Amino acid sequence: MAAVSLSNIVKRFDRHTVVHGIDLAIADGEFVVLVGPSGCGKSTTLRMIAGLEDASDGEIRIGERVVNRLEPKDRNIAMVFQNYAIYPHMTVHKNIAFGLRMAKLPRAEEDKRVREAAAVLGLTDLLARTPAQLSGGQRQRVAIGRAMVRNPAVFLFDEPLSNLDAQLRAQMRLEIKKLHQTLGTTIVYVTHDQIEAMTLADRIVIMRDGRIQQIGTPTEVYRDPVNVFVARFIGSPSMNLVPGGVDATRSTLRLDGIERELALPGFQRAAGKRVLLGIRPDDLRVVPGEAAAELALEARVTVVEPLGPDTLVYAQCGGHELVAKADARTPPRRGDIVRLVAQPETLHLFDASSETAIPR
Repeated sequence: MAAVSLSNIVKRFDRHTVVHGIDLAIADGEFVVLVGPSGCGKSTTLRMIAGLEDASDGEIRIGERVVNRLEPKDRNIAMVFQNYAIYPHMTVHKNIAFGLRMAKLPRAEEDKRVREAAAVLGLTDLLARTPAQLSGGQRQRVAIGRAMVRNPAVFLFDEPLSNLDAQLRAQMRLEIKKLHQTLGTTIVYVTHDQIEAMTLADRIVIMRDGRIQQIGTPTEVYRDPVNVFVARFIGSPSMNLVPGGVDATRSTLRLDGIERELALPGFQRAAGKRVLLGIRPDDLRVVPGEAAAELALEARVTVVEPLGPDTLVYAQCGGHELVAKADARTPPRRGDIVRLVAQPETLHLFDASSETAIPR
């Protein structure tokens, strides 16, 4: 196992800069997920750690070594790709053993490592099969097994589940999480899927346009987003954001298109500013009657989306579409006027100009 450190890493392709001087310290044994939209620089960053791309500037350390000038094979890393990259004419056993055979490991040690990896990944009964006889999830486990047997200091995963269907993705997320708990190896994992990031990571690194927006635990980035981009990107459905203005002398907020003022305790730094009010759909509830609440809005239901234990409700309020949750046992109907309630401690405020979070 080894820590990974990126210091002021820049990547340019000709005159186009795709990674802008990022700094990132990954602890020994930590599971870190790089997440962001397509083109944000996350895969390029992973490929620079692997040595598949050269960093234009900055320093990459794996353990105690600066690895900028080392070939991928000399970095003591193993990479698992999106497309499996396993050989169709080889058995599962030979695919897993391929790197060991290239390293001329003794045959007995090779077989021992393959069987140990196969046992961890549930592949023991499949060792004699070829990839054509395997499901997509089984093929991805073969690719992971081939990486495991090398005993790398760091595992690198580049969108390994994007080719699988939803059920297999959920199953493989669990397999990868169990694998990390069993091996304790440092993992750097790239995905555009924020659900993968939230369920797998010890810490999440959210990227946009080649820059890091926020680093934190899944709970931290969900509950305390540093800006509007993170607030929208993390969480499904996305955070509700409504523009408005905060009174300069009283702790009250008037939302655009909504006549009455709303109490806004604890946000003294927002006084006199144009803001965006953020409320997660999980924190905005459809409630019956006149239940007491610091923040309550009337809205007309436009769409009702049953989800099993909860029901998502899309509703129009003062020209804004809001998403809230309702009790699945007594959901409203399209066209109903409902009361949407949130508690003060769940509210977020962002500066309307800079789109950065305003602390309480």
